[in-house]
Amino acid sequence: MYCYFCKKNLQEINFHDTETLSRYVSKSGKIKPKDKTGACAKHQRELTTAIKRARIMALMPFVAK
Repeated sequence: MYCYFCKKNLQEINFHDTETLSRYVSKSGKIKPKDKTGACAKHQRELTTAIKRARIMALMPFVAK
Protein backbone atom coordinates (compact mmCIF):
# COMPACT_ATOMS: atom_id res chain seq x y z
CA MET A 1 0.00 0.00 0.00
CA TYR A 2 1.35 3.40 -0.95
CA CYS A 3 1.20 6.58 1.09
CA TYR A 4 -1.75 8.73 -0.04
CA PHE A 5 0.19 11.95 0.58
CA CYS A 6 3.29 10.79 -1.34
CA LYS A 7 1.14 9.64 -4.26
CA LYS A 8 -0.68 13.00 -4.44
CA ASN A 9 2.69 14.80 -4.00
CA LEU A 10 1.36 16.97 -1.16
CA GLN A 11 4.03 18.98 0.61
CA GLU A 12 2.14 19.61 3.84
CA ILE A 13 -1.02 18.39 5.53
CA ASN A 14 -3.48 21.18 6.29
CA PHE A 15 -5.31 20.90 9.62
CA HIS A 16 -8.28 22.83 8.18
CA ASP A 17 -9.02 19.90 5.84
CA THR A 18 -11.07 17.90 8.33
CA GLU A 19 -12.65 15.81 5.58
CA THR A 20 -9.29 14.21 4.78
CA LEU A 21 -8.20 14.02 8.41
CA SER A 22 -11.36 12.23 9.51
CA ARG A 23 -10.37 9.23 7.35
CA TYR A 24 -7.40 8.67 9.69
CA VAL A 25 -9.42 8.72 12.92
CA SER A 26 -11.29 5.63 14.17
CA LYS A 27 -14.95 5.59 15.17
CA SER A 28 -13.98 5.93 18.83
CA GLY A 29 -11.90 9.04 18.05
CA LYS A 30 -8.42 7.54 18.21
CA ILE A 31 -5.78 8.27 15.58
CA LYS A 32 -5.21 5.15 13.48
CA PRO A 33 -1.66 3.70 13.42
CA LYS A 34 0.43 3.88 10.28
CA ASP A 35 0.04 0.19 9.46
CA LYS A 36 -3.73 0.77 9.23
CA THR A 37 -3.55 4.10 7.37
CA GLY A 38 -0.83 3.13 4.90
CA ALA A 39 0.95 6.46 5.37
CA CYS A 40 4.74 6.64 5.42
CA ALA A 41 6.48 7.58 8.67
CA LYS A 42 7.03 11.21 7.68
CA HIS A 43 3.42 11.81 6.72
CA GLN A 44 2.08 9.84 9.69
CA ARG A 45 3.90 12.26 12.02
CA GLU A 46 2.51 15.25 10.11
CA LEU A 47 -0.92 13.65 10.12
CA THR A 48 -1.00 13.22 13.90
CA THR A 49 0.14 16.81 14.39
CA ALA A 50 -2.55 18.09 12.03
CA ILE A 51 -5.26 16.04 13.80
CA LYS A 52 -4.14 17.33 17.19
CA ARG A 53 -4.16 20.93 15.94
CA ALA A 54 -7.63 20.47 14.43
CA ARG A 55 -8.85 19.12 17.77
CA ILE A 56 -7.41 22.05 19.71
CA MET A 57 -8.97 24.52 17.26
CA ALA A 58 -12.33 22.69 17.75
CA LEU A 59 -12.54 21.63 14.11
CA MET A 60 -12.60 17.95 15.10
CA PRO A 61 -13.91 16.26 18.25
CA PHE A 62 -11.57 14.68 20.80
CA VAL A 63 -13.91 11.71 21.33
CA ALA A 64 -16.71 10.17 19.32
CA LYS A 65 -20.29 10.90 20.27
